[in-house]
Amino acid sequence: MKNQQKKVKLGLFLAGTGHHVASWRHPNAISNASMNLSYFKEVAQTAEKGLFDLLFLADSLSVDENSHPNILTRFEPMTLLSYLATVTNQIGLVATASTTYEEPFHVARKFASLDHISAGRAGWNVVTTSLASTAENFNKTEHLEHSARYRRATEFVEITKKLWDSWEEDTLVIDKESGQFIDKNKFHQINHHGEFFSVRGPLNVSRPPQGHPVIVQAGSSGDGMAFAAKYAEIVFTAQANKNDAITFYNNLKSQMDQFNRKKSNLSIMPGFMPIIGTTEAEAQEKYEALQELIIPKAGLAILGRYFGDIDFDGIPLDTPFTDIELPDSVNGIQSKHEMITKKAKEESWTLRQTYQWVAGSRGHHIAIGTPSQIADKMESWIKEGAADGFNIMPALLPDSLLDFVNYVIPELQFRGIYRTEYESNTLRGNLGLELPINSLSK
Repeated sequence: MKNQQKKVKLGLFLAGTGHHVASWRHPNAISNASMNLSYFKEVAQTAEKGLFDLLFLADSLSVDENSHPNILTRFEPMTLLSYLATVTNQIGLVATASTTYEEPFHVARKFASLDHISAGRAGWNVVTTSLASTAENFNKTEHLEHSARYRRATEFVEITKKLWDSWEEDTLVIDKESGQFIDKNKFHQINHHGEFFSVRGPLNVSRPPQGHPVIVQAGSSGDGMAFAAKYAEIVFTAQANKNDAITFYNNLKSQMDQFNRKKSNLSIMPGFMPIIGTTEAEAQEKYEALQELIIPKAGLAILGRYFGDIDFDGIPLDTPFTDIELPDSVNGIQSKHEMITKKAKEESWTLRQTYQWVAGSRGHHIAIGTPSQIADKMESWIKEGAADGFNIMPALLPDSLLDFVNYVIPELQFRGIYRTEYESNTLRGNLGLELPINSLSK
């Protein structure tokens, strides 16, 4: 019987051949997926058929020979999403941009442009950039320290929002007879001078259709959560189990009070990797087939990234993970470092088991089972206050996405916890978010 639970929000985390690190080795994988426009068009349209809220496109500005194959070569996010905007109609388009290695004016301009191109479907995934090696691609020798990156990010977002506000709704007049193109009283300089930036403004793109593109954030450290509580409208987080997810959810939502924000204006969407079979045994076989394709050296390299690029090569793979000497903290993704250590200790994992888990899903929750079992888990997370939705991370694309859209989506709809049609043509509208007030309007 259908119930009156809140509706599940869904993002599709785009990633070449799939999120499993060995997906590119699978017989069904499309070899050139990461650089194939026709393939991305098909994936995006499949997600829109499944009524997903958004496409989520992550990015990084540094790679090496040990990087995930999907990362080694891939499209620049805004270029790809601008194309996908022309072949979709209602699904949101979220891209990553770094506050550590970009400039507020550039970011404000790019996302305002994408919002116009897509008629109000753009979102900005705000990242501070965790990889220290990125500094060497931007004329720097040192990567900003963690707390400094978040101070810079705070100033960056404030400037970007003001630049979007530098045009009021009706600034454009375009009166051919009088010769008036804009209302100068509604066209604002922002004149910002701070610790990291000096920006005059105004922006050279008129006000975005959504007012502001939707702000997305993916940091789960203390600094990241404080930042999210103040600014984020979607949070993408890695939560290995439901209890940890509930703790994170309650902690983050409670922090919104100090910024006088409504809790309904923030959707927490953990990463979720569904492995789907007609039986639980078939689903498990699919997962094990991918796990067996992991190259140990590649798995160890991915694990090492979360521990300050520590080199695990040479350590016997059957060594208990808790016996390995690890750094207490890292100048990178601190929340992942802590989560992996905690999970390995709880499960009494060896080094092999730890890298297999991390390489498979990068610490995100893996759900293995039938469509009904997958829906059960998603429903329980929503009902028990662990999430508002999920960022779906298909292990193998397009196969895992097709399984999810064809079999899990109908199950969620039958239970009354997922939409049967889009509510709006904008990302804000589909997420139920309020339009932002223009801070510079007189």
